[in-house]
Amino acid sequence: MLLPTQTKLSPDAQKRIDAIQAASDLGAGFTLASHDLEIRGAGELLGDEQSGHLQKIGFTLFTEMLEEAVAAIKDGRAPSIDLETIKAVDINLRIPALIPDDYLPDVHIRLIMYKRISACKDADELRELQVEMIDRFGMLPKPLQLLFRVTQLKLAAQGFGISKIDANAVSGRFEFRPDTKVDGLSLIELVQQQPQLFKFSGPNQLNFTHNAEQPDDKLDFIDAVLARLRIDA
Repeated sequence: MLLPTQTKLSPDAQKRIDAIQAASDLGAGFTLASHDLEIRGAGELLGDEQSGHLQKIGFTLFTEMLEEAVAAIKDGRAPSIDLETIKAVDINLRIPALIPDDYLPDVHIRLIMYKRISACKDADELRELQVEMIDRFGMLPKPLQLLFRVTQLKLAAQGFGISKIDANAVSGRFEFRPDTKVDGLSLIELVQQQPQLFKFSGPNQLNFTHNAEQPDDKLDFIDAVLARLRIDA
């Protein structure tokens, strides 16, 4: 590639030129796409840090929106940007739930496995994928075990019509979609039986207080709460 010596490039343009010069081997197209994604503000899509636009909506919702847009274009429809039409569950537990780089160093394979985990429809598919990954890559490291647990939690939350689960080391909240399937009486029972742990915050939010500094303790608590919810008949 030749450029006039006096050409003044913007910082983003210079980054793209540097990426093109560095990507001359097999698979360079994917590498360039990854660099361009970072330059445009998508953040670190495959690691434990996310920034840019992706951080604002979360990886799960991002992939749901992308899938919806692709499906709409294939059907000849205009893609919808209405978040209420997307059934994704936004889960933010502040735990290291990811595929570590040293477990799967190849970024392309790592992206494929993230996609396959996200595409699992039930617990059986998740178990089958875990067995496959152990067979192909070795025993699952702790962060990847947590990723599978969070994905299973997401599937359960989708079944209840939960839109968001957010938790830190001492507290958190469940947010329910307007069309949630949860029986309201089961929520009232939670609050009445354990008022020191649970309280309502508006018609669609249940707050909780629970000390759980370890990731597994946090997931165990949330699983136990979901186990007490009932589907509205």
